[in-house]
Amino acid sequence: MTEFGLIDGLANALTFANLGYALIGCILGMLVGILPGLGPASAMAILLPTAMYLPPAGAIIIMAGIYYGAMYAGSTTAILMNIPGEVASVVTAIDGFQMTRQGRAGEALAIAAIGSFIAGVLGTLAIAWLGPALAELALQFGPPEYFGLVLFSLTALISFSGRSLLLGIAMGVLGIWLATIGNDPLSGTQRMTFGNIQMMKGIDIIPLTVGLFGIGEVLFNARSEMKRIFMGRLPRWYQMFPRGKQLVRGLTASLRGTATGAVMGLLPGMVPALTTYLAYDVERKVSRHRDELGKGAIEGVAAPEAANNATAMSGFIPLLSLGIPTSPALAIVLSTLVLNGLQPGPTLFTQHADLAFTVIASMVISNGILLVMSLPLIGVWARISLIPYSILGPIVLGICIIGAYAPRNTLFDVGVAILFGVVGYIMRRLDWPMAPLILGFLMGRLFEESLRQSLSISDGSIAIFFSRPIPAACIAAAVLVTVVMLYVKWRSRTVSGLIAKSANEL
Repeated sequence: MTEFGLIDGLANALTFANLGYALIGCILGMLVGILPGLGPASAMAILLPTAMYLPPAGAIIIMAGIYYGAMYAGSTTAILMNIPGEVASVVTAIDGFQMTRQGRAGEALAIAAIGSFIAGVLGTLAIAWLGPALAELALQFGPPEYFGLVLFSLTALISFSGRSLLLGIAMGVLGIWLATIGNDPLSGTQRMTFGNIQMMKGIDIIPLTVGLFGIGEVLFNARSEMKRIFMGRLPRWYQMFPRGKQLVRGLTASLRGTATGAVMGLLPGMVPALTTYLAYDVERKVSRHRDELGKGAIEGVAAPEAANNATAMSGFIPLLSLGIPTSPALAIVLSTLVLNGLQPGPTLFTQHADLAFTVIASMVISNGILLVMSLPLIGVWARISLIPYSILGPIVLGICIIGAYAPRNTLFDVGVAILFGVVGYIMRRLDWPMAPLILGFLMGRLFEESLRQSLSISDGSIAIFFSRPIPAACIAAAVLVTVVMLYVKWRSRTVSGLIAKSANEL
């Protein structure tokens, strides 16, 4: 029955009107994704009133197109200028920008597009065939399960710590602390606001990211001579695509990233910004080329981008099957459904099967549209790396200021971005890792809420984390992974020290 539904949905999605809606959504999403700060939720909220005047399928197709179009395109500025267009592209910038410096911007952009396409198509097929069954997994997660999952996810801090484990953990703790500023999520009381009304809102992730990576990058490059990002000549456009072993490595990492993002994307709160970190951490553990990560490895771009798009797609499974949005953007898609008189849930696939499968089929088409739109423009985008930084720097700085102001329309966020721009510059000068700070900030809220809610349920007893199978397994896995990773780090340093000592003796 599902196969016939998907085939009928594909026929409906290929109508001229629905193709037009998909194209419009993808174009708007790509424009939003490229500009720092303007996330998909903002664009979708602005266009939400128009959903009342469009056919139900068309309104949902446009909203969905904006969502994963922004996920698709957020990597462009991350790769070319080390400025994530979306928070989910922070991890992509680690290896993507290094590839640009090496004159491989075309390869990075191409594998990001290809990996996103693979994840998008596989994620869509998962929605069609496994949606209701997989969505039931999300219902088994309560506060203790989320605490166990977050605790396990925080083991990624070890991977992102770089040369100093202690420094990486300290940055992660700093990020968690920054996430607690504002109103208490359970009691509503103010914390560390210092009497400032603006601080009651807390620190937003957009100005924090834009400041650390965008403004910080401009300040860091301004201290040296204003040169091009890449000094040299770019290859012809058809030579920019990864080939041979590089392509195989990229595709393999894309499949691993897709698996990570698809599973994690089922859970509320596990937004793409988090699952990209997890996908990168998986590459740190399983890739045969893990030593190249952070230095321009193609896996460092392919895996996070695939996880990014897979999470965006798999989030539609609990949304359509159970009516549970897993992110702010999907909450707006839920609003679009409700405005059109549709109630997401198990009955959506029976009472409105034609609409459900039309939307699902349009996702496959939209991913194809995004790939076709992205690949021919790779040569154009890659040439940005040839622009002298004396011209590019001020433009980037202006975009960062606008990106920091746009989400909440307040100059306070601009001030936060400038402050963390200075912090980012100092951290770059001192070679301190910034990724753990962002990871800690993203995990901080969920970590605190799940811990406090769990202890409230158990009257303060930590036994609740060990009496339930999922959190107990997550905690055991976290301890095991931490011990193994610490041993590997200690062993590698010991071997490096012996090699250096031998070299000095010779």
